[in-house]
Amino acid sequence: MTDLTARVTAVLERSILPSVIARGALIRVAAAGGGIVTLEVTGSPGAVFPLASRIEAVILAAVPGITAVRLVTPVPGSAGSPPHAGESLAEAARGILDAEVNPAIAAHRGHVTVVAVTDGWIRVRLEGGCQGCSLAEVTLRQGIEPLLRARLTGMTGLIDVTDHEAGTEPFFSPEKR
Repeated sequence: MTDLTARVTAVLERSILPSVIARGALIRVAAAGGGIVTLEVTGSPGAVFPLASRIEAVILAAVPGITAVRLVTPVPGSAGSPPHAGESLAEAARGILDAEVNPAIAAHRGHVTVVAVTDGWIRVRLEGGCQGCSLAEVTLRQGIEPLLRARLTGMTGLIDVTDHEAGTEPFFSPEKR
């Protein structure tokens, strides 16, 4: 890790990462050099991109020599890419959820599991802090579903099969809404 990467990582951990994790995403330094830092966003990119100007302002103020900040999503072909030959849609969806979504929602004591895939319809169950959470629908429709659609060409739609009424410790209870 270069000195510049280490300094930007320290700023991320201290000033930015807590709010990014709270929004259901993760962010890391993908590259740093020539005055430009590239940050890779995983989890729910749609939750992070509205913070782009704030993230850039914090990094520019804290790390001398940085002149620009770019936010990117993982490159296809990395973890969570479209199904490879012989890989089912269910396996590909599980891989994306395990690599990108579950680490982000773990901050809310949550987990998402693929229950079944039929005719391109991916059925998922939200567990832990996500079960019964008042923001579960937002997480599904603005975070998980767009991520899966962008990566899985065979996906028709996403169905939540969670029994939200049975949730015992939702991260955001309906009363907090």
